[in-house]
Amino acid sequence: MGRNCTSWSCVPGNDTDINSFYFYETEQFAILWALFGLIVVGNSGVLIALRCGHRRKSRMNFFIMQLALADLCVGLLSVLTDIIWRSTIAWNAGNTACKIVKFSQALVTYSSTYVLVALSIDRYYAIKYPMNLSGSWRRARVLVSMAWLLATVLSIPIAILYNERVIQGRLQCWIEFAEPWQWQVYMTLVATAIFVAPAFVISVCYALIVTTIWAKSKLFSIKPTNDDTRRASSRGIIPQAKVKTVKMTFIIVLAFVLCWSPYIVFDLLQVYGYIPRTQTNIAVASLIQSLAPLNSAANPLIYCLFSASKATR
Repeated sequence: MGRNCTSWSCVPGNDTDINSFYFYETEQFAILWALFGLIVVGNSGVLIALRCGHRRKSRMNFFIMQLALADLCVGLLSVLTDIIWRSTIAWNAGNTACKIVKFSQALVTYSSTYVLVALSIDRYYAIKYPMNLSGSWRRARVLVSMAWLLATVLSIPIAILYNERVIQGRLQCWIEFAEPWQWQVYMTLVATAIFVAPAFVISVCYALIVTTIWAKSKLFSIKPTNDDTRRASSRGIIPQAKVKTVKMTFIIVLAFVLCWSPYIVFDLLQVYGYIPRTQTNIAVASLIQSLAPLNSAANPLIYCLFSASKATR
């Protein structure tokens, strides 16, 4: 049985006359190398700036460093592996390496997403309780540890399901299910774990952040006296914080949704039978699925612009 397979999923199909490995080679290699360069250069730059810069140690910088580390690993373990796979159109490293590589790819992709979720939760507590500094660093470390632990747990099934198989005369690191409903369950669970649930939590956190700042800023909507200004500052109320948070919220949520939704929506439409299996659609699916790590290229820019340079906590 033929499969259209990338580092994340394979789409079932019974057509023996369709080449499952067909893709627009020149165009996709150009895109993949550009994506690889953006991820590696951008996230390496963030890590170097945070390690070698003179910014004081802050929880925001701690989260940004964790996110940049996860995103850098996405480039090295996911995008680079995808480039090598498309160059060889075969798997020559053995079954053990197949499982290790697929587990590692899933781990870094999940970790990138869940560190972003952990950051969102921490920012909510920082805005909701600006004067409650006791235990804040402990909370940050626990959130990051939980993000990596959850990513590890969710990656274990990937290592179990992928095996070395011969597909259309080529040895591949492949995942295979016998029935279409199994593919539907699998892709629905992946979509929920990597996109739907994190997007929901992130959206709720930043909605609460905006609501909290909006409510607190109303207390000072009338021009304050000098004493009011000092009291506001001591309680963590920053002028223009409402506008800045709205902007950051919009860009973070929008970037995450825009980067992941094409991959998720296309794969779900495929497994539920809404996209016909043709040679052209095989190539289109390959392109869309290879852009799944796009969020790892966008994250350095977003957090450098809105967080890293002026982190205060």
